[in-house]
Amino acid sequence: MLKHRGFPGRLSGTDYQFVIRRANPRGVTPIIRRERYRDRKPIDKRADTAFLAALWRHFGTEPFERGNLDAGRLSWLFGREVLPFDDPFDPESYEARLILDEAAGRAAFPEAFEASGEDWD
Repeated sequence: MLKHRGFPGRLSGTDYQFVIRRANPRGVTPIIRRERYRDRKPIDKRADTAFLAALWRHFGTEPFERGNLDAGRLSWLFGREVLPFDDPFDPESYEARLILDEAAGRAAFPEAFEASGEDWD
């Protein structure tokens, strides 16, 4: 499992994690598309924004390997702002490659692309 060095571990001051420490010995948690409802808590939206900002700063428009990125956090963005790069895509692989959809990200989370990153780490 690739570890993304320099990627923030979590949203500061919360338990919202962005990366995992080690591979799951019982199997890889699959990436799924989670529905984002309008009544989500502000802190949940802030975590999504911060995670997307970190993805943007770390990878930009280049494809990236899932590696140690948290499947739960990826799932909130998957299928919209984060898309599968490989065809066929294996949602249960640490080696699966993803790519940011910049247009979708800017439409849903414009502040993630405008932030300097200081507020999110």
